[in-house]
Parts: sequence; structure tokens; C-alpha cells
Amino acid sequence: MTFWDVLIIGGGPAGGLAALDCAKQGLRVLLVEQRSFPRWKVCGCCFNSQAQAILNSRGQNDLIAKSGGRALQSLRLGLHGREATLALPNGYSLSRERFDQALIQAAIKAGASARFQVTADVETAFPGYRRVRLKDHQSGATSHVKAKVVLVAAGLTQRCLPKNESGQSSIRQHSRHGAGCVVDDDSDHYPVGAIHMAIGHQGYVGLVRREDGLLNLAGAFDRDSLSQGQGAVDAAQHVLNQAGFPVPAALQQGQRWQLTAALSRSANVVAGERFLVMGDAAGYVEPFTGEGMAWALTAGAAAAPFVLEGLEQWSDDLETRWKSTLQLHIGRRQTVCRTLSSVLKRPIPTALLFELVKLWPAMAEQIIASLNEVKLPSPKGEPCL
Repeated sequence: MTFWDVLIIGGGPAGGLAALDCAKQGLRVLLVEQRSFPRWKVCGCCFNSQAQAILNSRGQNDLIAKSGGRALQSLRLGLHGREATLALPNGYSLSRERFDQALIQAAIKAGASARFQVTADVETAFPGYRRVRLKDHQSGATSHVKAKVVLVAAGLTQRCLPKNESGQSSIRQHSRHGAGCVVDDDSDHYPVGAIHMAIGHQGYVGLVRREDGLLNLAGAFDRDSLSQGQGAVDAAQHVLNQAGFPVPAALQQGQRWQLTAALSRSANVVAGERFLVMGDAAGYVEPFTGEGMAWALTAGAAAAPFVLEGLEQWSDDLETRWKSTLQLHIGRRQTVCRTLSSVLKRPIPTALLFELVKLWPAMAEQIIASLNEVKLPSPKGEPCL
């Protein structure tokens, strides 16, 4: 049975950056991902200042640019046929296919191993390690490995931990569901360099032009709107029409949409015997202006000091400090997005907020700037709050 210092479950930004960071520490790292790469995911494809600062701190200053990332200068809002445009500092757009692939390649170059189309189930804890069962989707073969530390970055609905240790994910009341697709749209209504955000009564849709010229759509919708008519297609068209944004012609041509589980949720267990939960699996809120990617990368960057400590000695204190770290660096940032998403679920407050944005754009730009505030995790881990 192969023995690894750290096994990482999930090849998204949190898992990929953790793999890179741990590999650079000289650890034996195995990352497993249930899907084949490159792959698309429901995501706004935006990277704000925090996300870029995290990458820069790990020696990946040019990863986004080398992958074809495009600079973002503005946020264009649409509501009831009216528009407002705000400055967006230091943003970039890049497809998840290219970004996630590039990040994992950087981890492999640093010494990590990666296996795709492999499902992981965390099993029994033994003194000094966890046993993990791996299943290869292509061959159907199963095997077991040992890992001194397991990092769980398996997404919103992770099911890789034992039921008696995984705790419960609490879904926030009236949480919206994510949905997205990519369309081939050559119109000039959605130019490069901006996030176009259409706001409707039952959700919102963000549109960003990708590095390959395709138009990325990612929205958050009330559950009821997704169960009516053609589901996500109708919901997106309805929001775009309400906002006064043109509906891309390709959207009506049977585009394949990907849906997510309820977005706003919290996990009551983010650490246990020789495992740490990170990324979306540790809790999530409807994000804005690239915050979702920033949260994931921040968690990935925070993990290595805890892994190194856990290799020497695992403790309840380590688990408590991991929870504190997530709250300090991610929970507080999510509060701003949680507040904004609550406002956008109410038509009258939404309209009032839009009027304030039109009258005092500097106020809205200050909110955006707060979302772009840079704070890097401590290289020694965080003390308890």
C-alpha cells in the first residue's frame, strides 16, 4: 500500500494550489480528481486582486497571463433596462479549463503526482495516517493508499468523508442555485474587459468574454425559476430581458447548461482526525467579482503550514486553528457577499441600491475595492481567534 505525506481530493483551485505548495515543501503529494482534465465548471472565470496576490506569493506571477488571461477594467450592471458601469481594479478573466490545468501542471512540475478520473473515499484512521480507497473510473479497479494528512477540496457536495465524521452541510434559507454555460457569440454587446452583470427578480447572470473569444455565462437563480419551462435557459433569458441586456442568439440553440447544488451553505465540520476540509466543501456563498476563486486559492495557500505540523503531530489544537484560519481569511470576506446577495433577492432594496450606484458610483467602487482587499495567510498558520 503506497504511503503519501498528503493526499488531496479535488483538482480545483484550492486543491491545485495546496498540491503546488506542499510539493514545493518537498512532501510526497498525490492529488486525485474525479473528472478528466481539462474540464469546464460553472464559474464566473474572474480573478480579483486577492486571487492574483495569492498566486504571486507562490511564485505563479505569470500563470494567468501565460494561459491567455484577459484584463478586466469594469463592471457593467443592468437592471430594468438601465445600466451603470463601475471601475474594476486589477481584474482578469480566464477559463477554468485553462486555469485549473495550468495550476495542476505547476504542481506536477514541483513534484506532485496527479491522477484523474479517480474517486476517493476516506476510510479508517490509524495512528499516524488515514487509509483512503481509490477507484479508477476507466478500469473500475480499486486500490488503497495511506496518507498522513488528507485535504478535502471536493466541492459543494463532497461525499468522500465517512458519514460519522463528515458532519452536516447547512443550506441557507432561500439559497440560490448556480447554472452556467459557454456560448459562441460574436456580437459586440459583451465586449472584452468587462464583467456584464444582469440583475432580475429571480436571480442574476454574469457574462464575461473568455480568452478564446467565447462568452461565459454564470448565474445564480431561485430554485423555482429553474424548475419551470426549459429550466436554466428560460431563467437566464428572463433575467437578461429584465435587465435590458440582449440575449445571445446562441443561447436559444440548445446550449448545454451545467447546474450546481444550492450555493449558500456552511459546513459544521472542517477538520477531523488527519483531515482538513477546504475550498467550496468548507462553506460557500454566492460570490461577486472573482471572490469565489479568491476564497478557494486562499484556502489552498493556507494549508501547507498545517500539513507540515500535522506530519509531526496531529492535535485538536491544529484542527481548531484551521477552523479559525478559514474564518479569518474567508468567512469575513464571504460576509460582504452574503449581505449583497441578500439585498439582490429583494426588488425594492435592489432598486434603491442601483439608484445609489448611479448617483454615487464611488460608494459602489469602495465596496468592490473591499472585495479586492489583499490579505495573505500566515506562513506559520494562524493562532486561535
